[in-house]
Amino acid sequence: MAAFDPEVELTHPADYRLMMNTFVTLFWRSELLQRSLDELVALGYDLVHVDATAWTTEQDLHRDIAAALRFPSYYGHNLAALNDCLSDVGSMEYGTSPAVTGLALVISGYDKFYAIEPDLAHSLLDIFARQARHAALIGHRMMCLVQTDDPQIAIAPVGAMPVEWNQSEWLTSNRRPE
Repeated sequence: MAAFDPEVELTHPADYRLMMNTFVTLFWRSELLQRSLDELVALGYDLVHVDATAWTTEQDLHRDIAAALRFPSYYGHNLAALNDCLSDVGSMEYGTSPAVTGLALVISGYDKFYAIEPDLAHSLLDIFARQARHAALIGHRMMCLVQTDDPQIAIAPVGAMPVEWNQSEWLTSNRRPE
């Protein structure tokens, strides 16, 4: 995958804007998330959705992530195995295709799981961010778009990078019910 075009610095498409500061981006308003997803599809991204609203255990997380990204049957269902398999996804061995522009993992209802298992929920994003950075170094774009129903959620940095709100909801005042 070619680098982004430096000539269009101020008008980059959605993928650049979503990944310029972090590989993990929060969304509160569903219409903003959908707009970003539509733009990513138009750019040729593979979208992989997982719903975290029913996750209550680590096994729930591993079951759904493994199925969504088509992890191999020997997947170990633990964080070390998740790290290994996301590395393979970043190398395009499975979970996505070299024919697409990149991969966007979309996690909905993240705040529900974060409230139950904050350390584990953070580890998921941390591992993803680290592997997305590795994938970028070898020419594959990966990002995680995290939908939350909690407009005040604040997540510690992941992959040594911050988890930030999308540009439209960056200001707290833009995350108030209408």
